[in-house]
Amino acid sequence: MPSSDSLPFLPARTDREYNLCAVGTALIDFLSHADLDVVTAIGVEPGAMTLIDGATAATIRAAVGAGEKIASGGTVANTAVGVASLGGSPVYVGAVADDDLGRRYAADLEEAGVSPVLEQLPVAADGVTGTGTCYVLVTPDGQRTMATTLGVSGLLGHETITPAVIAASSIVYFDGYLLDFPDATNIIDRIIELAEESLTLVALGLADPFVVGRHGDRLRELADRVDLLFSNRDEAMAMTGAASIEDAMEALRRPGRAIVITDGAAGALLGNGDGVVHVDAVPVASVVDTTGAGDLFAAGVAYGAALGLDAESCGGLGALCAAEAISHLGARPATGLHELAVEAGLFS
Repeated sequence: MPSSDSLPFLPARTDREYNLCAVGTALIDFLSHADLDVVTAIGVEPGAMTLIDGATAATIRAAVGAGEKIASGGTVANTAVGVASLGGSPVYVGAVADDDLGRRYAADLEEAGVSPVLEQLPVAADGVTGTGTCYVLVTPDGQRTMATTLGVSGLLGHETITPAVIAASSIVYFDGYLLDFPDATNIIDRIIELAEESLTLVALGLADPFVVGRHGDRLRELADRVDLLFSNRDEAMAMTGAASIEDAMEALRRPGRAIVITDGAAGALLGNGDGVVHVDAVPVASVVDTTGAGDLFAAGVAYGAALGLDAESCGGLGALCAAEAISHLGARPATGLHELAVEAGLFS
């Protein structure tokens, strides 16, 4: 496998108003600790994201309560918050309901330094379909299980994604969870077409292995249309059928496309048509909660790419952000990432 310690990663878009435009599933996260047998009894897949109905949500609340911590979330929204914590200027596009949770979602993003572009939809007459929620159950090994009610978040319309916001962004980022939206084809086609018109880079996250299982053919097609692909070990191997992370990287990388494959404590590989670099994980005293580790790794890489940094520097930022994320409950940074990056010598 070709290797380089100073591998140019992506062509920089350094003159844009926003470093990142994230388009995704707007969810309020309810985070709780739970034993593995509780997760199993609820009937959701441990370590994965499962779409649930109201009855299952009620079962979860009965088992673990309303949540030890509540925050605005969704995978790519977490990435946008990470970019803001690094000192960047992100914008987030999603759909919320005209309810208390929807208003809280917008306020939380603004407080975190993310500019919200939110389609606000009415709550259904039965009062059930409101802002989306995600019950995040963290087991003693630090792994997280997500049980999600999409609410109106899955009803995001493609018209909400405007030419102006894409043209103002260095990178536009979405993930495989969008493929579960009714308007997915129009949303994704619009993102890519507007990005091509404005020379904005397009990034795609594979989301989780079950998403690859549901939408593998579509994701493989999309992978050939994007500039940057985010994956973890399991997703990359499911996507390619490869027997190792290295073989998966070789199957995915090509000229004009950058690849990130994270591998937990073993670090990550970043590559493109010119080569591959390995980045070590940043050690932590203890792993409290892996929720958001991949989201925050993506934040570091995306912000670095928007600044024009090389692959090793982008990966170093990603590893730093992921380490901060797993050291506490929840995906939001508990410590300013820019300050941590300065202390680590990644920023001057």
